[in-house]
Amino acid sequence: MAVMYYEKDCDLGALRSKTIAVIGYGSQGHAHALNAKESGLKVIVGLYEGSPSWKRAEAAGLTVKTAADAAKEADFIMILINDEKQARLYQESIKPNLKPGKTLAFAHGFNIHFGQIVPPADINVVMIAPKGPGHTVREQYQAGAGVPCLIAVQQDATGDAKRLGLAYAAAIGGARAGVLETTFKEETETDLFGEQAVLCGGVSALMKCGFEVLTEAGYQPESAYFEVMHEMKLIIDLVNRGGLSFMRYSISDTAEYGDYVTGPKIITEETKNTMRQVLKDIQTGKFAREWILENQVNRPNFNRLRAIEAAHPIEKVGKELRGMMTWLQKPNA
Repeated sequence: MAVMYYEKDCDLGALRSKTIAVIGYGSQGHAHALNAKESGLKVIVGLYEGSPSWKRAEAAGLTVKTAADAAKEADFIMILINDEKQARLYQESIKPNLKPGKTLAFAHGFNIHFGQIVPPADINVVMIAPKGPGHTVREQYQAGAGVPCLIAVQQDATGDAKRLGLAYAAAIGGARAGVLETTFKEETETDLFGEQAVLCGGVSALMKCGFEVLTEAGYQPESAYFEVMHEMKLIIDLVNRGGLSFMRYSISDTAEYGDYVTGPKIITEETKNTMRQVLKDIQTGKFAREWILENQVNRPNFNRLRAIEAAHPIEKVGKELRGMMTWLQKPNA
């Protein structure tokens, strides 16, 4: 049975006398820093000299220092920069400033699980991972709600690492929705699999394929976009609210019947076997090694694929249609 924690299980006082350093001020970083500050904790933001986020964080009322200075001053250090940049940052700015009893925290287990960061044994190593984008973490907190989080303890040097982690989860609003206990291994491998096989890779490929099949058959690109991409959010919102059964209750019987008889034709046993191989590549570290090497040689394949995907017709059509949707005010829509 899964272990879940809520606000009643968290002692925010565990962090009241400590200094929290949030390293990075991107999507997750800004949310963690602002939420924790508004929860009454002492927060400093750690950035590199010349970071474009420096003035933005200061304008939000936060104290900003270099990553090294922030790590030196802090008792609890949350690293929220890109996975591929963490190992170098750790070696240059954080490792020299670690003292026994400090807590090193992550929102994703990649670098710990795959051995890119190996902290000394006399510090706590924990993970508090919101299951949602940073802007949602911020918006939900401001609305009095929260985004569910995962918590894991890799090293408990002080005997209260979980207590500190739960306090942090409460500070950013996660305990309002629930904090699920897991391990660095489980979080890392399931997160990578979910992103690649379902949430990003799988869904993106499915939408593009549907768009291509419809337009190749002569249907208007605009109609194809609405059917296979725009409506995706509407369906996912229903699933998120009440599971597959609520989604099926909310759609027409025709659509529900098509779901039952056609879904298994699209996601076949061959597809499932491919997913199993994707998971195996993650579990064995093959994917991690490829991604680390890709970054070491300046991302030639990543940049090539990014350019190809940006030029897909569904992106062009979607941008034009979204430009007419006046209710969509988010940047890069």
